[in-house]
Order: sequence, then C-alpha cells, then structure tokens
Amino acid sequence: MNSIEQARFKPLYQQMQQALLLQGMRPKTIAAYSRGVRRVADYVDRCPDNLTADELKSYFALLVNSHSWSTVKLDRNGIQFFYRHVLGKPWDWVMIVKPPEVRSLPDILTREETLDVINSIRKLRYRVFFLTLYSMGLRLGEGLQLKVGDIDGLRHRIHIRCAKGGKDRYVPLPEVTLDVLRRYWSTHRHPQLLFPNPTRGAQRMHLATTPMDRGGVQLAIKAAVTDCGIQRNISSRSLRHGYATHMLELGVDLREIQAILGHVRPETTARYAHLTDVTSANASKQLQKMFSSFSIRWEDAA
Repeated sequence: MNSIEQARFKPLYQQMQQALLLQGMRPKTIAAYSRGVRRVADYVDRCPDNLTADELKSYFALLVNSHSWSTVKLDRNGIQFFYRHVLGKPWDWVMIVKPPEVRSLPDILTREETLDVINSIRKLRYRVFFLTLYSMGLRLGEGLQLKVGDIDGLRHRIHIRCAKGGKDRYVPLPEVTLDVLRRYWSTHRHPQLLFPNPTRGAQRMHLATTPMDRGGVQLAIKAAVTDCGIQRNISSRSLRHGYATHMLELGVDLREIQAILGHVRPETTARYAHLTDVTSANASKQLQKMFSSFSIRWEDAA
C-alpha cells in the first residue's frame, strides 16, 4: 500500500477502533474484526473503502483455502462492520461467503480419566490450576484471572468477574478445591493473584504482575494426556466440557449448569445432553459429592 492509500486508510481504521468500543465489543472481538480489515487491505493493496464484489470473492476464496471457517466468519463480520459503522455504506455481499454451521461434539474424558490426567501433571501450579478449572467448569482465561479476593470460603463459591460477554457470575466451590487453593496460595502468598507468573522464580512469585502464561498451561495438559496414553483431542477447554457432562450424569439440572457455566443461550448448554441421558438435582450438593473422595497428590509435583 503506497503512502497515499495509507494516509486514506489510517483515519478510517482509527474510526473503526472507536466505533467498536462504542458498540461495546469485547477486546478479542475488536482485535479479530480489526485484523480482518487489515488483512483485506493488504490483499487489495489499498484502502478497502471501495471493494468490489469480485475482489471480495477472490479474497474469501483465498482465505477459505488457508484459514479456518471461524477466521473466515470473523473477517466477513469485520469488513461488514467497517462498511456499516465507519463508511456508512450498505453491505451488499453477505452471500459471497457463507461459513457452514458446524455442530461437532467435543471429546470428553470420564471422571476417572480426568482426575488421572490432573494428577499426572508434573508441575504443582498446573496441577492445582487444572483441578480449579475442572471442579468449577471455568474457561482458561477465567481461571488465570482469579484473584484471592474472588474466593468466598464461607459460602463455598467463587466470583467470576467480567467473563465472556462482560458478565459476572458466582460458581460453586468444592471443599477440596478450596483447601487445595489455600494450600497452594501459601506457597507464593501473592497479595492478589491466585496463579501468578513464576518467571521471576519460585521465591519471587509474590511480586509477579501477570498470571501464568496461557501457552505453558496448554502444553502442560497436552503432556499429561500423552503420558496417560489418551488418544483423544483433549485441551484445557475439555475440562469445562467434562464438568458439564459429568454434572449432568450426576443429575444436576441443565438450567443450573447453564448458570454455572455462564452460557447466555440454553441451546449452548443443551448440547451436553447429547453426551448423557441424566438430568436434574442440586448442583452444589452434587458437586461436593463429586469431589468428596478425590485427593490431589502434592508430594510428587515439581
């Protein structure tokens, strides 16, 4: 893109950033939509304020061959947002690309397999972290951002703040997880973070300014799954899927699981009903039962 086109594009791109903020978009959505507009600008090598249908067809044909359908959808939505909210132009090319509706079911570990994987994780901080994710059905980012002040030990619940969609919620906290978190916190005593970044060394974790790295967390569970000889596609998100499925198997009502997981639409939670036939009961009571016989191994973790 030459300097003249860059001069045209820069103020429009800045207007898009502002419009995304004013529309209440979350940071990840802002980043994804903005990336889509930058990508199409690089493709046409000019300011993308007068794209033709043929240019868009060529662009998306290339994108479909090199990226996932989720990326294609985000780019389409980003360009659409740019035209509607920045340029004030109608979006006439919706049917140029139509990502397919994919409704695949996730791979799920059994309760026994899940607890074996957790206890196979080599480093203590990851072992405690994955117990926390699984025992409360948390997203990876929700677990990493947990603060000491979010724990309500008296009511056995944790306050999940500013989660997906900017919504707060309370999640039942099993007694075993509360005890493990207290014991783990005593090893670093960070004034705020439950899972501080250990890059400064174990003796200086209380000075960390950020939580643990997401990449290290993902590598840790993949290594544990491999060590356990499990061939399924398992990640940290699988623990959240497993939580929902196992709670259904224990008889917890689907609507109660929806509230715990923070799903806006009941249809999102209902997909777990395809993995089990059981429904209904009290979540907190059954959760305590679910973990009553579990003890995290402490001594052999690094």
